[in-house]
Amino acid sequence: MQTEVKETGRYERTLTVHVPEDELERAKDAAARKLSKSMKIKGFRPGKAPRAIVERMVGSETLRSEAIEEAIPELIGAAIEETALEPVTVPKVTEVRDAEGGGVDVDVLITLWPTLDAVPEFVGREVEIEPPTVTDEEIAEQIDALRNQFAELETVDRPAFEGDFVLVNVSTLQGGQELAQGQANDLLYEIGSRSFLPGLDELLVGASAGDVKEGPGELPEGFREEGRDPEVTLRVLVKEVRAKKLPELTDEFVADTTEFDTISELEDTIRRALLARKVAEARAVFSDKVVESLVDETDIELPEALVEAEVEARVRNLLQRLEQEQIPFGLYLNLMNQDQESFLADVRSQAAAALSSRVLLEGVATVEGIEVTDEDISETVKLLAASSGAPADELEEAIRQGGQVEALTGDILRRKALDRLVEAATPVDAEGNPVDLTPVVEDTEDDGQDEQAQRTTDLETDATVDGVEDAPDADGSNEATEE
Repeated sequence: MQTEVKETGRYERTLTVHVPEDELERAKDAAARKLSKSMKIKGFRPGKAPRAIVERMVGSETLRSEAIEEAIPELIGAAIEETALEPVTVPKVTEVRDAEGGGVDVDVLITLWPTLDAVPEFVGREVEIEPPTVTDEEIAEQIDALRNQFAELETVDRPAFEGDFVLVNVSTLQGGQELAQGQANDLLYEIGSRSFLPGLDELLVGASAGDVKEGPGELPEGFREEGRDPEVTLRVLVKEVRAKKLPELTDEFVADTTEFDTISELEDTIRRALLARKVAEARAVFSDKVVESLVDETDIELPEALVEAEVEARVRNLLQRLEQEQIPFGLYLNLMNQDQESFLADVRSQAAAALSSRVLLEGVATVEGIEVTDEDISETVKLLAASSGAPADELEEAIRQGGQVEALTGDILRRKALDRLVEAATPVDAEGNPVDLTPVVEDTEDDGQDEQAQRTTDLETDATVDGVEDAPDADGSNEATEE
């Protein structure tokens, strides 16, 4: 078998495999046996008819075509191994033609993983972000949410507004006739909750005790007989209007309802918790922006076949998740306010961005000489085990048996490259002032646990920066490579 490699793109190679006539003859024998298994030939058991008889029945051209299809996969695999090429998508046969002197030549398109020999300067790079801050209003909202849990309802002599409760009798009419569906007596209903019949909330706003309100409404699917028109008239008798009475915010209230003794302690804790969350969010945004800025300045050429494989993997994984959750794809598109064309365009854009980020981070790892050690892998397995509750040794064994060591190594390598970028860059505000993104620890007693949880989360959410999606079953980039 002769092979020839030609460069047909920056990251594409055309591998020409010559299949000699004698190899083709052996393939014809195998193809004839395969064809005869599905043929009824008098005097012969399935799969036992001589090649000459099979060829006479199906025709020489058909047998030759079947032989070529039979031989190609094995020959391509051997040729790829011989040339030491490492395809990242399924090799694609682009042409099969008769060769001079007999046999056939097969052209195969091989897509390689993009690599970088250099990356833009990133040390001292300034990246603008919104500084994480906590306002007094945000703290007040959190405290009001706590007070709301202990609120009491008191009858008021005024019109009802959103957030109030009303005691009502509800009936539904259609064509002037009262229906059995959608009826409710002495229903205590929160206006704005939209938890009963569509149209009810709009009808109740501004209503007072003693009012009878009528207006358009709708019977949800579970409330009506099959085939019945969902549109109805709602008739509502408002018996009472009740407003929430929040408990007074005092040190005594705080001590009775929380683990804190004073309002000040509660406010300080809420402020710290909100700041910790906002700092974590800002760090994630900063990481993304650092990578994005470098990608924009880097000449990254993505082979079309690689992008297509990534798109297919992402769509396939989404469809599998929708099927598990019994959500029709059409309904998903409606919920996302998309048609199929815009959906695919979005997926393609996300796939290209993820692949570009991954290529960049691997380029940084190469340029910076970053490596993954056995200790890195063991430490990562321990963190993942602690997060999942599984024994570390069992998890590591499962990873090795499942052939996931290479994928895990790649995740760690890109994470280390990202850490290098983030450490070297500087977050600044709109005026160019440095922004402090030091992680905020909410409970000093749990410093080690918080750090461990953060490192585990970093690995599990690697998708946002390196092209590996947000969950193992949605790892589009790895699927594209492994296929």
